[in-house]
Amino acid sequence: MTTYRIEKDSLGELKVPNDAWYGIQTARGIDNFQISGRKPDHDFVQAHVTIKRAAAVANNQPNWLDNKQSQAIINACDQILAGEHLDQFVIDRFQAGAGTSHNMNSNEVIANLANVALGGERGVYDPVNPNDHVNMGQSTNDTIPTAIRLTALKKLPKLLASVDTMANEYERLAEANKDSVKSGRTHLQDAVPTTIGREFAAYAWVLRRCRQRLANCKTNLCEIGLGGSAVGTGLNTSPDYANLVAAELARLTGEPIVTAENLIGQMQSMTDLQALSSEIRNLTLEVTRIANDMRLLASGPRTGLGEICLPAVQPGSSIMPGKINPVMFEMLNQVCYQILGQDHAIAGMTQAGQMELNVMMPALGSALFDAMEWLSNALNATSEKNLKGLTVDTARCAQFLHTSVGLATLLNTRIGYAAAAEVAKESEKSGRSVRDIVTEKELMKGDDFDALVLRAARDGIID
Repeated sequence: MTTYRIEKDSLGELKVPNDAWYGIQTARGIDNFQISGRKPDHDFVQAHVTIKRAAAVANNQPNWLDNKQSQAIINACDQILAGEHLDQFVIDRFQAGAGTSHNMNSNEVIANLANVALGGERGVYDPVNPNDHVNMGQSTNDTIPTAIRLTALKKLPKLLASVDTMANEYERLAEANKDSVKSGRTHLQDAVPTTIGREFAAYAWVLRRCRQRLANCKTNLCEIGLGGSAVGTGLNTSPDYANLVAAELARLTGEPIVTAENLIGQMQSMTDLQALSSEIRNLTLEVTRIANDMRLLASGPRTGLGEICLPAVQPGSSIMPGKINPVMFEMLNQVCYQILGQDHAIAGMTQAGQMELNVMMPALGSALFDAMEWLSNALNATSEKNLKGLTVDTARCAQFLHTSVGLATLLNTRIGYAAAAEVAKESEKSGRSVRDIVTEKELMKGDDFDALVLRAARDGIID
């Protein structure tokens, strides 16, 4: 049976579970925001607690936070950062504007842990008060956007590594299949020869470029507005607090954290976060295009292209025996489409701030964290379960290649475009290969034509 304690705030009294480390403002948030059923992102919780820890260090100076209070707050934060009490961070992701409820959730949990460690009781905020001491010199308005930045910095290496993993697999496949000649396709029609190796190498190159643009976002993410307090002016902050807390965060996170040149502008603007989301979107657009290609190349096994074979990871149908589907790339597509929606939401929320504050930050941060986590996981799963075991059906590739009317293009420099077009039309009408027609008309010997196809596909050279 749950027992309760009574706490009081500016709105009056409220019951709080006796075993809760949070307090009355968190309890109000639980009651008000039963929306998604999703609790805060784990990395975000720890980023926000890291800010509280850094603030306790920066505020430990004469006439501000004394040694006993500072150390008690630091010790409480260290417990949470070690993985304890994470179940006490309970506010729904859709909550009060700017994230006031989450900020108070952190303040109350840390204050209660600190007071109990000093011999006090939960809900009796002495000698450490959630607002006066844990939140000293801070506001929801500068701690929440800073926590979003720190969370993105924490998640970014995992996302970059997942892109590297997929690019590495495509590069490996490209090298292994550098001589696997096949028909190229443009407009989904026959085109000139290429190789599986060149197709896959192109995928890797595109992914590497996207990865670099993502990595470039890090510099701006490290410029924080912490120390701006309520509206960016630094009201009620201790001497040199903004620089001291930034230096402590840099020490704690290992990231090159610095104070933004203009704290008011940094509080108003979410553009740095939107820039990260935009680069995630750009990566997602490329990934979903590649996934579509892979599904086409693997289509079949008899009535599709069937040029590549993806490992079977599960039965593909509840009614058709033996059917195998490209489920990993289907999953990857679905994740990509969802992330595009998240980016659209982030863009809308980026422009929805008014005056000195963007109140959409809780949902903006959540959408960004989801996009980073989902894409990282989806890329890793697809690379592991499909790309690592992918094989190429070289016989199928050769079959398509030698029946492709696109081979007539290789004759342009020999007999001219118009004559080559006649060969292509004859091949399409008769069903005979370009090679057969070329040798019949004594335009080239068969072996010479085969060598020409290989050079064109592998090296892009016709001599």
